[in-house]
Amino acid sequence: MKKIIQLLFLLLAIQSCQYFEKQVPDEQELLEQELKKINWDEVDEFPSVLQCDTIKDAEIKRQCFFDYMAQTIQERIGIDTLRFEYPEIDTINVKITVNPDSSLQFETQYPNDSIALADKTKIDSILTSRLSDFPKVEPAIKRGVKVKTQFVLPVIIKMEK
Repeated sequence: MKKIIQLLFLLLAIQSCQYFEKQVPDEQELLEQELKKINWDEVDEFPSVLQCDTIKDAEIKRQCFFDYMAQTIQERIGIDTLRFEYPEIDTINVKITVNPDSSLQFETQYPNDSIALADKTKIDSILTSRLSDFPKVEPAIKRGVKVKTQFVLPVIIKMEK
């Protein structure tokens, strides 16, 4: 009986060694597999401002951020002569870049080509001066790392009557 038990243990030992002989994937291969799994077009957390930080729902927080940005830009450029000098412009698309260090960059995009280059330069300088001391924006987060994000906001230049 002892010999049978010893034989069984020997067979089990030989069988269990097969589990240890699996090939370990190459480090580069593992890295490529992980990189393919990542969706680079989306972030885990959108940029945020202090007014929206208390919101827990990601979609509502995202909408709060975009609403805050559009409203703040509208308020800052609405007090300028922009709406009087260029009444044909009712909307300006502003491309906003939020860098990982929380710095912001604003670039205007115009809906049509009817605006002369000199006028575009003047409008850009007005926007740059009005948006120079913009409130702090926390950058987006992707896999625990702050990342650069860009988005375009349509900013409506309100006409007061």
